[in-house]
Amino acid sequence: MNPWLPTAPCTPRTCAGHEGRVRGRPAAAALLLAGCACILAGALAAPLLPLLGAARRERLIRRWAYGVVRAFGVRVRIVGTPGAPDRTPGTPGTLVVANHISWLDIPLVAAVFPGRMLAKSEIRGWPLLGPLAARGGTLFVERDRLRALPATVRTIGAALRGGSRVVVFPEGTTWCGRGPGGRFGPAVFQAAIDAHATVVPVRITYRTAPAEHTTPAGHNATAEHTAPAGAAAFVGDDPLVASLWRVVTAAGLTAEIRVLPPIPADGPPDRRALARRAQTAVAKDSANRPPESVHH
Repeated sequence: MNPWLPTAPCTPRTCAGHEGRVRGRPAAAALLLAGCACILAGALAAPLLPLLGAARRERLIRRWAYGVVRAFGVRVRIVGTPGAPDRTPGTPGTLVVANHISWLDIPLVAAVFPGRMLAKSEIRGWPLLGPLAARGGTLFVERDRLRALPATVRTIGAALRGGSRVVVFPEGTTWCGRGPGGRFGPAVFQAAIDAHATVVPVRITYRTAPAEHTTPAGHNATAEHTAPAGAAAFVGDDPLVASLWRVVTAAGLTAEIRVLPPIPADGPPDRRALARRAQTAVAKDSANRPPESVHH
């Protein structure tokens, strides 16, 4: 392991437990098949997306990504205004930055902000998800090669200048979501500054209804009756298959994504200040406060 890369103290054994209702094997297996089938359908349809107009393509991607999370048995709560106003031709895109907890983060963010993801190169080899990510324009980065970082920043900057929306998890690794999380690396924020692109921070939270407070099917558990969901955490050396099974067997999971106020890239004086401002916005946002605007 490269000692210069960000690491988290979270491990599957200590951080990925589930406290609450558990689904039986038949129901969990059905959800696993449904989720994989939904991903496969997206992979098969991906080559046809360029034939559609931008607005229609974005709507379909949002609906598909939302459907992926729901297919795995996870409810979705979106707080704030999904997406962004129509971009004026010739203006730069936006850099969407989020805390990182799970592989579920990818379709969850895409349900609100379809865009080009920045992902570690290992994801390219994942079954179903890897080919789909590549076809969706994912920007892959080799985390073990720090010398490749300047080229990655240039690639992100070029995408932003071309009007693309780029989605980044600047912590550089996953955290379980039960603590403050990691530091936002400043490198990707340089791309936003170079492209004069707006930064949109979002906060991701996974919640579960404890067994004694589980709500009936079809009803939301209120924030005060929920607790952080370890089952969604994909941390450390956790195998993807084990994480998939843990998610589908854990009943009562809710994924919340909260859209925070945008930050102009030309506001803070440099990339480190911009990274700190975005990190502070995500860290200070309270997942327990009543949502102002919720979409399901």
